[in-house]
Amino acid sequence: MTPIRCLPLVVLLAGLGGCGGDNGFGDLDAYLNEVRLRPPGKIEPTPTFRSYPTFTYSAANLRSPFTRQVRIDLTGQKHGSRNVKPDPNRAKQYLEGFNIEQFEMVGTISNASGSFALLRGAGGVHRLKVGDYLGRNDGRIVAISGSQVDVVEIVPDGEGAWLERPRTIPLKEHS
Repeated sequence: MTPIRCLPLVVLLAGLGGCGGDNGFGDLDAYLNEVRLRPPGKIEPTPTFRSYPTFTYSAANLRSPFTRQVRIDLTGQKHGSRNVKPDPNRAKQYLEGFNIEQFEMVGTISNASGSFALLRGAGGVHRLKVGDYLGRNDGRIVAISGSQVDVVEIVPDGEGAWLERPRTIPLKEHS
């Protein structure tokens, strides 16, 4: 064989010779043997941590100091009337037990007895006519059109009187 042909064979044998023998974990094996020969000892107890008193953040409901302060103009505030008030003797209808915000108008139906609004909410679709009540604030339906239902609610004004507040439930397209 020529020396050029022998060179790859020599390099291969030298490389394989380096793979055998010491695997490079001699120091780890020595440490593990030392740990195995130690007598069993006590386990140190876990350190005790003292508890800190709890803190309750009580300013969560206050105005943020980074927002502008709101000035309330009481002169423009509507005052209620002593003549307007809910009827406590009236029998409550089923839909008065739900918030009016959860209802959405999905259509209308007309027949010989009149025009009805179809409102979705409270677990189903309900057929209502003018004069029916819904919502928790004595909301009475006053008008039904093809695009909306007009409701008048009776709400307290904060000074012992009552206000009539108009609300509109628009037709929800593509429902």
